[in-house]
Amino acid sequence: MIDWLASNKIPLGRWLQYFIDYLTNHGQAFFDVVALVLGATIDGLTHLLMLVPALVLIALIAGLAWFMHRSAWLVVFVVLSLLLVANLGYWEATIETLSLVTCSTIVCILIGVPIGILAAHRPWLYIGIRPVLDLMQTIPTFVYLIPTLVLFGLGTVPGLISTVIFAIPAPIRLTHLGVSSVPKQLYEAGLAFGATRRQLLFKVELPHALPTIMAGVTQCIMLSLSMVVISALVGAGGLGKPVVRALNTVNISMGFEAGLAIVILAIVLDRLCKRPAPAKRK
Repeated sequence: MIDWLASNKIPLGRWLQYFIDYLTNHGQAFFDVVALVLGATIDGLTHLLMLVPALVLIALIAGLAWFMHRSAWLVVFVVLSLLLVANLGYWEATIETLSLVTCSTIVCILIGVPIGILAAHRPWLYIGIRPVLDLMQTIPTFVYLIPTLVLFGLGTVPGLISTVIFAIPAPIRLTHLGVSSVPKQLYEAGLAFGATRRQLLFKVELPHALPTIMAGVTQCIMLSLSMVVISALVGAGGLGKPVVRALNTVNISMGFEAGLAIVILAIVLDRLCKRPAPAKRK
């Protein structure tokens, strides 16, 4: 029975190959434009950040940490952590990784949050996209890295597209969870005051769901950083390059230092994006 099934297998891989070939033959101009725009955006952001001296940029990030959280300990941690990255010699690679993570997170938010809101208002839509979200998060990243490489060529863009595919389920799921968990009494109070659907969304649902949405953004950043090394395999710059180089040359010190820089960047971004705890009432 098993031999019969194996000899009469469904050619799923061949169908996907035909589909990618069709896109390549009939839509390559579109993919070239997308690659050009995304590549220019990432390169432009990297160049802009590199124009700022390292110490000045560290001071700006520390000031942002103080403005958002009013925590002296967080400011000290951010400053010492980024100085350590610069001391290890990975500042430029860190800036490249920060640009890639920033762009991928922005794309995920712009696409994922509206889809999550739409899915919360239309349960049938969430039922339909949930298997797709499961597939995007569970399928090995190398599987969809191959078609993105074919469509967009070698460089940063296929790494960005693959990162978005891997990370976007988080903001979709958590936005859906936040909006759909708005208390019915709160929603009915808004209706009682004559709020329109748009007013209910922006003044009732989104403010209540904001902590959950921000958790989705933070998770999206962490998932994007976990793709740094994978993206380096298709030509993306950043901290993934020294990790891959260390793996190829069995260089323990280089691999540890580059990995530590990734961890530091992840912790700093996580602490910055976390919503500050509400002040306790006296």
